Amino acid sequence: MKASVIVFPGSNCDRDIQVALRHSMGEEPQMVWHGDAEVPRSDLIVLPGGFSYGDYLRSGAIAANSPIMRDVVAKAGQGVPVLGICNGFQVLIESGLLPGALLRNAGMHFLCRDVGLRVENTGTVFTGHYEKGQIVTIPIAHHDGNYFADDATLERLEGEGRVAFRYCDSEGAAGEDANPNGSLNNIAGILNDGGSVLGMMPHPERLADPFLGGTDGKPMFDGLVEALS
Repeated sequence: MKASVIVFPGSNCDRDIQVALRHSMGEEPQMVWHGDAEVPRSDLIVLPGGFSYGDYLRSGAIAANSPIMRDVVAKAGQGVPVLGICNGFQVLIESGLLPGALLRNAGMHFLCRDVGLRVENTGTVFTGHYEKGQIVTIPIAHHDGNYFADDATLERLEGEGRVAFRYCDSEGAAGEDANPNGSLNNIAGILNDGGSVLGMMPHPERLADPFLGGTDGKPMFDGLVEALS
């Protein structure tokens, strides 16, 4: 499998995802600078977390207009799987690859802690190594992770099974108490209509090794390698 990680000014999780992919792939992913015009041949493209362009203007808005994103959008249109984590999710929305918006957290504070997630869709290259309804623990670290969409978009996402992950408690209940940022329907991650683009606020790469305190994120990367190799 050939994987490419897009590196923006202000990215601070690009090396984290590099390490997670290396451990699952057994080789180095390609690190691609935002100013490049083209992504090398890739079976997977990852937009990492961080603060691209310092989150000026609006989180992900400037990065979405960087030179490399024109080719990312084009390759996504050709069916190349694209994973956007945290700031990468924001970039996917700003570039039009996913619907909705990511607003300031409901409490107006930066959040950095582990959260519970319920796996809602296992029929994708990203989630095939999880079980439907499985509860996993994945860290969050964001200030603008409050997912919002209009009623028609929410109905479409829910009806088409495009909610990949939902914030939940230890019993799997997706109630208000388990919602860290105010996201509608406790949405933590969504898919495009073809299931080939995933945006999620939690960071699976931060719990993909026992030395990090857990491995609930590792099945995502192992599954991608199995599906795309």
